[in-house]
Amino acid sequence: MIIQKAEFVTSNTDVSKLPVADKPEYAFIGRSNVGKSSLINAITRKKGLAKTSQKPGKTQLINHFLINEHWYLVDLPGYGFAQTSKKNRAIWEKFIREYLVNRVNLQCVFVLIDSRLEPQKIDLDFCYWLGEKGIPFLLLFTKADKQSIVKGDQNVAKFRKALKTWFEEVPAHILTSSETKLGCEQVLSTIDDINANFISPIE
Repeated sequence: MIIQKAEFVTSNTDVSKLPVADKPEYAFIGRSNVGKSSLINAITRKKGLAKTSQKPGKTQLINHFLINEHWYLVDLPGYGFAQTSKKNRAIWEKFIREYLVNRVNLQCVFVLIDSRLEPQKIDLDFCYWLGEKGIPFLLLFTKADKQSIVKGDQNVAKFRKALKTWFEEVPAHILTSSETKLGCEQVLSTIDDINANFISPIE
């Protein structure tokens, strides 16, 4: 897939005010410092599409981007240790989960995991929750360029092994890097394949 057009559509926290659910939609979410915005910009090849920051927790709204006028990429607030109040974190968690459960055109959630780290409970718990709700997801291991491929593969294997204690079949994964663009084409190819079978829930 070639990204010819990527444009911002809307930001909000009210699920009832999201764009009409007539196009396939893909959500990106991960811990607050996992490199989500950088990877989104790398995948779309549009620097600055998703706002990046040295301070974790920059994304605080549900951000919709229309890609090639055909599908939506959704940038969700990160979970974890963003420097904000417990009240704000509770608000984020509520509207994020409401979105994930109720968005009828949501085709896949891309869960971003830092490939440099051992399996983190917060990431595993989120994956377990998605499984409980029957929400399809795929794992994107980020920052592959920050250590050797061997080390990255070892951490990926450990994470998948941890998931096997709950999942009968562990979701697919892609090793990525926003710096080298590793995995970006694979992400787009995955989306392209899913789009080919999309049937709009809106008549």
